[in-house]
Amino acid sequence: MQQQKYENVLVPVDGSKATEKVLNRAIEVARDNDAHLDILNILEVNQFNQTYGSAVSGDVVFKLTENTDDQLKKYQKKAEDAGVKSVDIHIRFGNPKPIIAREFPKDHNNDVIVIGSTGLSAVERLIIGSVTSYVTRTAKCDVLIVRPKDIVTPNK
Repeated sequence: MQQQKYENVLVPVDGSKATEKVLNRAIEVARDNDAHLDILNILEVNQFNQTYGSAVSGDVVFKLTENTDDQLKKYQKKAEDAGVKSVDIHIRFGNPKPIIAREFPKDHNNDVIVIGSTGLSAVERLIIGSVTSYVTRTAKCDVLIVRPKDIVTPNK
């Protein structure tokens, strides 16, 4: 059986505990395929405005963007140090679901998305739905789901 060859790997990162493991797997996939790696973070500015009643200033958004860019540059260096030859970092604003599943891959010709299995609590998944679940259902390219080792699946 011939293994799938990928050329453009997308890894969305959110700074959760799973980020490091997901990033490591994306680096491995990109390096093994001699592929380009896009590291993406999505800032949901509307979430802040709804939570704080439009009290979030442009300065706060700028500082958040600056801090996110600094972290993404560290991830980029890690990927390059691990042998990935082509790495770009990106920050987008908006709803992560359509951006990760369709918009970004369409704009950047990604042929695989490496994403964590969860970043939300069970209650958050129930209320707003899982980004990973949405991406898995609607993406036009392959989706590789990285599961944290500390998640134990119950016996059926």
